[in-house]
Amino acid sequence: MAWATVTSAVTTIGNLLTQEAIYLWGVEEEVDHLQTELKWMQSSLMVAETKQSTDERIRLWVGEIRELAYDAEDVVEEFALKIGSKNKGLPRCIKRSACCLKEGWALHKTRSKIEKIIERINDLVRRLQAYGVKELNPREEESSSSTERRESRRPYPHIMDDNIVGLDDYTEGLVKVLTNESGRKVVTIWGMGGLGKTTLAKKVYHHPQVIDYFDHLAFVYVSQPCQKRKVWEDILSGFKTLDDRKITDEALAEKLCKTLEDKKCLVILDDVWTSEAWDSLKPAFPLATGHDSNSNSKILLTSRNRGIVSDAEIRELKCLKEQESWELFQKIVFPQTGNIIDEEIKKLGENMVKHCAGLPLAIVVLGGILATKNNLVSEWKKISDNVQSYLKRGKNQGPEDVLALSYDDLPPYLRPCFLYLSHFPEDYMIDVDRLIQLWVADGIVSSKEEERDDGEIAEDMAESYLMELVKRCMIQLRERNVAVSEIRATSKVKTIQMHDLMRDLCLSKAKQENFVFIVDGSNVSSLSMIRKVRRVSVHESFFIQCIKSPSIRSLLFFNQFFPEEALEKSLPLEVLNYVKKHYDDYCNPLFWILLILAGSTRRLKIRGFWRYMFNNFKLLRVLNYDKGRTSYGFWLGWELPSDIGNLIHLRFLSLKDLEFLWQKLPSSLGNLRCLYTLDLRVNILKIHVPNVIWRMEKLRHLYLPFDFESSSKLKLGTLRKLLTLVNFNTKNCYLKDLINMTNLRELEINLPFNIENSNELGENPSIIGSKYLHSLFIIAIGESGSEIDPRHLAHLLSNCTSICKLSIVADISKFPEYHYSSHLAYIRLSWCKFEEDPMPTLEKLPNLRILEFSFKGKKMFCSAQGFPKLDSLILKQLDKLEEWKVDEGAMPSLQRLEIGECRNLKMLPEGLRFITTLKELKIESMPKAFKDRLKEGGEDFYKVKHVPLIIFQNILR
Repeated sequence: MAWATVTSAVTTIGNLLTQEAIYLWGVEEEVDHLQTELKWMQSSLMVAETKQSTDERIRLWVGEIRELAYDAEDVVEEFALKIGSKNKGLPRCIKRSACCLKEGWALHKTRSKIEKIIERINDLVRRLQAYGVKELNPREEESSSSTERRESRRPYPHIMDDNIVGLDDYTEGLVKVLTNESGRKVVTIWGMGGLGKTTLAKKVYHHPQVIDYFDHLAFVYVSQPCQKRKVWEDILSGFKTLDDRKITDEALAEKLCKTLEDKKCLVILDDVWTSEAWDSLKPAFPLATGHDSNSNSKILLTSRNRGIVSDAEIRELKCLKEQESWELFQKIVFPQTGNIIDEEIKKLGENMVKHCAGLPLAIVVLGGILATKNNLVSEWKKISDNVQSYLKRGKNQGPEDVLALSYDDLPPYLRPCFLYLSHFPEDYMIDVDRLIQLWVADGIVSSKEEERDDGEIAEDMAESYLMELVKRCMIQLRERNVAVSEIRATSKVKTIQMHDLMRDLCLSKAKQENFVFIVDGSNVSSLSMIRKVRRVSVHESFFIQCIKSPSIRSLLFFNQFFPEEALEKSLPLEVLNYVKKHYDDYCNPLFWILLILAGSTRRLKIRGFWRYMFNNFKLLRVLNYDKGRTSYGFWLGWELPSDIGNLIHLRFLSLKDLEFLWQKLPSSLGNLRCLYTLDLRVNILKIHVPNVIWRMEKLRHLYLPFDFESSSKLKLGTLRKLLTLVNFNTKNCYLKDLINMTNLRELEINLPFNIENSNELGENPSIIGSKYLHSLFIIAIGESGSEIDPRHLAHLLSNCTSICKLSIVADISKFPEYHYSSHLAYIRLSWCKFEEDPMPTLEKLPNLRILEFSFKGKKMFCSAQGFPKLDSLILKQLDKLEEWKVDEGAMPSLQRLEIGECRNLKMLPEGLRFITTLKELKIESMPKAFKDRLKEGGEDFYKVKHVPLIIFQNILR
């Protein structure tokens, strides 16, 4: 973590030196010297952080560097803040004001602080040498605690676990793949620690069919770091063909290679951590290198990292289902009878098993503890009340110890990304786009990445970090979305979640690293005692005045930021009781007087919370409100105070779903010139947006309100770094500004959308200036006059030559005719009024994967060889469709078909029986007669009998 903190400080200071140098007038040399010292520290920290668990001196050193880096950022940013505030709005006078400050106390004080920080750095170096800490060598072996953890997990293939649940299907599937000569040569069992990957591998190893099929079998544990010679020797020992241990590595590899070529062998490599380990072992495996494609030998790996072998068949091991978890628990606690008799003990057991979240290791640990008790309700209740702490005390190793191996193995740049997830509440569905924006704004992933030669920007790098955490099983995928990687459509992660026990590990490490303070109601009083808290995540409402640290950088709210009881206490109890008691007495003047008094006092109280935040946390970078699971927004008073303009270092501001009575945002928002992300989607109709956004030239993601107005059209042409623009329209924005947004990737248009001089569309210049635009959304429903001119739409689309995702939810009277981008992977057309069959055009798109649409036509036809890569077809609200024909050979890759509210469609097309790839058919809100034709024994059952899963929902009578 210290490495990431120092990296953030180096980047922040570097940006001020190069981009905002005017704000450092008079201390440039000192700041430059400070940055150089931090860079030297940065180079040593990458190794030091992996060693701090084994050497207390290094742990303390790393902790001091972390605080030192924070202090360095504070000093430099505070000075820039003073200069910036003194010269706000007076750019021509900045130099003169800065010169005046040279004799002032601010300049002197800043120089003194920087000198003290450099002295502290030098002192740290002296202490390391004085206390005999060895030079940090990146080639030294990893920390002994990590090694000890791994060694304690070493499996012995002859020892089988009797308590196995939920692995039968996995076992049979793996046996089938491994004993199939034409199947993949390398298979990977992938999943998070504690899921039972090794147990599954042992089951396969001992399976009678496997033993009969292979000539030789070997089960080898791959230590970390991988020792290739030892692994090769262990394999040959397992084959009982190792004669001479004194031969060279080359001869050993050649001997193993020949054995695998001549015989049918199964090699199981348990717990492979890195692709580098696999690459070092490959020379002895001809089947993995392509040296001999005729080899019938197979390799089975277990790993927490999905990307170990690029061309392996992946078998993902998932958490146990609720019933499986309960079955395993009973097996361990009651090995004789296998079930619980006492009803109260059963309830306690079910509650505790839920805490294990389907992780077999956790269930085994918990069951092992309870198996030693006397089945007394009092003892079970004691453990139930403290189930998390008991899970950590398991025999030999608790789940956290096992999962900690994954954290130990993380490279320094991934550790803060993982720790950042501690901000989010339990079971929270984390939006990936928002998470990446937070990482970039908070300096977790540096925008300096944009200087790379390959053209990647910080968001790309952040996404690759996220996927690395997914591959390492540190986080779980929940929802995918269609995105684009160059021309190829890929399945991008939309939402993620953390396993409960992995989140416990994350919270534990974050607390250890002093990474974030989580306000959960029980610890607010301790927050007021901490003077250097940097990040605060609010899970329960509290008094914002409890935060006394002016150095706070990040505030994330997952609950309203003021407690309701605090507002109620602002009026006498008698007044509140009267208002509540006479709430329906509209004719009583006293009621209205007291109600106005209550509302006015409430507004003042809320305004006080706002102003405290905006006037005391001036180094704040991230301010995010998230309503979480609530269906309503946060009501935050009369208006957003203009004091928000004080937060000139702010990089991320989200006001999404907040509610104000005053329908106007303050013009002081224009002071926030460092913003990367601005989300103004407040929960207010016709909010007024001041014309100041053009000042925010660093903006990368802009979300305008869904329904807004401005006294004049918003000028957005200066936002050349913009990647995301949501709720753009031509009533409140200039269409010509889009040409300047040369980095734009995602554009959402919320009508009206009109092109001037529509009679000369052919002569109009391009609208879109970005060659990177891959997603276009057009929304226009619910209002009169919301129709979009088909000519305007066609001209807009003709400018989007690289889009891969197109969504149009609008009243379109004519199917848009233009040369559709061959990159299109996703198309959604909803609420469309055109009657022409779009299939003849759409079926020619070579990369289309998902198609969802509706139209007003009566007939639809899919020809042979049409839709070559279509994976999902969703037909909804085609209320006039009567006939659908599908030629043999159409949609050869279709896996999912959904039909809903197409009530005039009498039957499915004959051609569906030729689509053998179809795995799921969903019929929703269709007449009962339509369902009856598809049921077994029905007239059309022969068309779909090959489909494994057929779902009927909300069938009409």
